Amino acid sequence: MPTSKSSPSRKKAAAPRKRSIAVKPPRKLTLREKVLKQLSLLRTRHRNFLTRRPHRSFRRTKRRDYVRSLELPGYYRFTLNVAAEIKRRWRTFALLAVLYALLIVIIGGVTSQDSYTQVSDLLQQSSSALSSGGWDKLGQASLLLVATFARGPSDLTTDQQVYLFVTLLFVWLSTVWLLREFKLGRKPRLRDGLYNSGSPFISTLLVLATLVCQLLPIGIVALVYSALSSVGIVGEGFGSMIFWVIAVVVIALVMYWVTSTIIALVVVTLPGMYPIRAIRAAGDLVVSRRLRIMYRILWAMGATVVAWAIVMIPLILLTTWLTSVWSGMASIPVMPFAAALMSALTVLWLASYVYLLYRKVVDDDAEPA
Repeated sequence: MPTSKSSPSRKKAAAPRKRSIAVKPPRKLTLREKVLKQLSLLRTRHRNFLTRRPHRSFRRTKRRDYVRSLELPGYYRFTLNVAAEIKRRWRTFALLAVLYALLIVIIGGVTSQDSYTQVSDLLQQSSSALSSGGWDKLGQASLLLVATFARGPSDLTTDQQVYLFVTLLFVWLSTVWLLREFKLGRKPRLRDGLYNSGSPFISTLLVLATLVCQLLPIGIVALVYSALSSVGIVGEGFGSMIFWVIAVVVIALVMYWVTSTIIALVVVTLPGMYPIRAIRAAGDLVVSRRLRIMYRILWAMGATVVAWAIVMIPLILLTTWLTSVWSGMASIPVMPFAAALMSALTVLWLASYVYLLYRKVVDDDAEPA
């Protein structure tokens, strides 16, 4: 029996065709809309900034509105805490300082032995004049010693100056990286710090450039002083008083300004941190705490100057005496090697001090006041 064809009603219904929806390309914004969008973003950013920074320029903030907690030990006690932290891992940090001191010597970033002749002469004069009240000679020798190291080696080429700067910057980065690892309970080796601490080099360099720009007003004051002293305006009298009042105000304001940037040198070493974000975060951390942090940083710098005087002045006197006893001592560059080691230790000390101060600020998570 022949099979009958299936009726049309039994046929499966055909699947409905999908309608293709035409996707319209995004409409290009007009110039006016772009400007309004950017202005809206700027207003939002400004509102967020005012929320984070409750104080207003040229407006008095009452004391009850800016009290913000920050538990810090005393100046002397905190200095001892930093020294104890370094002493606890003294082998690692001693190797770090010696390694970078040798690197400074290799690149020639040291002061020549002849630069200490004038300091030695003044020290000898001061030692003979102390009995008659000649403390001014000792002060001159100390100031000359500070100026000699603050100025740095003057006979270096441009390449050597760049190498010296990069070397000291890596001392900072290595110290901060090692301290962070130690604080996390790990036990890093020195080679770990040398290999891994250089990742935020460019970011730290940009924050340093910001710091240099913020220090420009002090340089301008120095240029003004040089120009006015050449015509005898700031030599003495009322003109000198007015200038030094203005200079002290400018230096105080600049130090107040750069406090957050110095803290940003530590913040920027965090993984994935960008320079502008680090500067903003550091500014938020020091709100209503800026003066207390600034005083601590000034204390660390003052302690560094005192340490240089305590170590280097007796060493200069001892070297001068040994040279007078044995003429061959003059050919041994003791002072340049000592200066290189002290430079590395100075950067290591300041990096440790600022990092531990930053940790104290971060641990106190009080809201901006």
